[in-house]
Amino acid sequence: MKATGFRSDVVTLYQGGQYNLYRYKKYTDVRLVFVPEFQAAFFGGDPDNFNFPRFNIDMALVRVYENGQPVKPEHYFKWSTAGVKEGNLVFVTGNPGSTSRLNTVAHLEQLRDTSIPIILRLLERREAVLKKYMAMGEEQTRQAQNELNAVQNSLKVYRGQLKGLKDPALIARKQKEEQALRKAIAENPERQKMYGDAWDAIAKAHKAYPTYIRERRIFEQLGGFNSTYFGFARTLVRLADENQKPNAERLPEYTDARRASLELALYSPAPIHDDFEELKLTDSLGFMVELLGADNPLVKEVLAGKTPEARAEEMIKGTKLGDVAVRKELANGGKAAIDASTDPMIVVARMIDAKAREVRKRYESEVTGVERSNYAKIARALFETEGTKLYPDATFTLRLSYGAVEGYMENGQKVPAFTTLGGLFARSDKFKHEFPYNLPERWVAKKSALNLNTPFNFVSTNDIIGGNSGSPTINQNGELVGLIFDGNIQSLVGDFMYDPSVNRAISVDSRGMLEVLKKVFGATEIVSELTAS
Repeated sequence: MKATGFRSDVVTLYQGGQYNLYRYKKYTDVRLVFVPEFQAAFFGGDPDNFNFPRFNIDMALVRVYENGQPVKPEHYFKWSTAGVKEGNLVFVTGNPGSTSRLNTVAHLEQLRDTSIPIILRLLERREAVLKKYMAMGEEQTRQAQNELNAVQNSLKVYRGQLKGLKDPALIARKQKEEQALRKAIAENPERQKMYGDAWDAIAKAHKAYPTYIRERRIFEQLGGFNSTYFGFARTLVRLADENQKPNAERLPEYTDARRASLELALYSPAPIHDDFEELKLTDSLGFMVELLGADNPLVKEVLAGKTPEARAEEMIKGTKLGDVAVRKELANGGKAAIDASTDPMIVVARMIDAKAREVRKRYESEVTGVERSNYAKIARALFETEGTKLYPDATFTLRLSYGAVEGYMENGQKVPAFTTLGGLFARSDKFKHEFPYNLPERWVAKKSALNLNTPFNFVSTNDIIGGNSGSPTINQNGELVGLIFDGNIQSLVGDFMYDPSVNRAISVDSRGMLEVLKKVFGATEIVSELTAS
């Protein structure tokens, strides 16, 4: 049985040579039952992120209601109290986001040499700004902590990808696979006619992309304008223009189908902190200068003869877009109101919009459009050549992954498949209980009550990617034995290539979750409910 995709409330499964549709029910009343402390869920913080051994209770429990009553489903994954052992078969169900394993060598080389280094530089600057702001006090730390976590997570992902792409062995393997496929196609004139030009078309697209990638990053992707206020300004400027077009001709994010979510973000009453906004905008304007040069005509126009710091201060102090009523008035006033506005955020958003649209159109035409048609050719060619030995790239559709609980070798040392609760406390002791290795007081107080030999986290060979976090890990009896929450550092290049010898998925062990629920939180009723037969 293989899950091949889903649409709305229908799951498509391939069984016994035919496709079958299974309808599932959607619920909207979902209530939180349990969530651990942040410091326990993210123990080890960024240093341990994407690494193993790990010691995290990264989980939450929710209860689904219908008509005001808890749902009691007929079919569900029962909670395993026995857990798994090394070598056991396990499955992971979920909706993995995206992989890029069809990427040609030319595409990978462009990512390695241009795209990823630019993204890393942007993220490195943002990390520095966030740390600077958080150093100002406890409130600033509260405001920026989640964003810092996200930035540091992304930094680790892209650094891992870049390290993998710089590995000659990976490129050599990709070259060998690509040459073999192209050779097989060339031996068949009909296939050569259908698929043979795909690699050259993609190579041409990625050869030209670096000539405008920096302008796209700064002006279209707003890498030079990191501010909530400027995000509002961009939306308002484009909304005024797009509203004048027929719905089918608008940019996708401005169509009627997306209007509700657009307005929800545009009119959000969430507080905005001007000191934080000024710091972020100053840095991103500096990134604009770094990436495009101070002599770039549009850079000069944006800065208006001022330093990034002075220009950011002027724009933040001068904008009125913090007021939801002002944003609504501008939106309701349409293009006339936008064209007449002297708000500095609106003025600059108008200033860069033509260039932003230009590079967006070029990218969509010359890169994504080319990739869409030519990677489809490569996928078909692979299927015709390799048959069912390969599975398609992840696309956020439902997927069932199979693997085994298995350790791996790292730097000549065996990494065991399991960690324990005792290992959690030992790691905290090793780092003298300092952040991010400090445990909540509740955990320290309950240490003596815990069975420290209880398995806590484990690794398996399941092929997962971003989007699988929270997916259940299931044994061959259909029992839940863990919850996916991460991959190891070797998994980061898994976007481009899967290596079963070292690529590992990380789960919270069902036994560790039960032990913590019962003995740290005293949630005995929840444990009884979870383990009831």
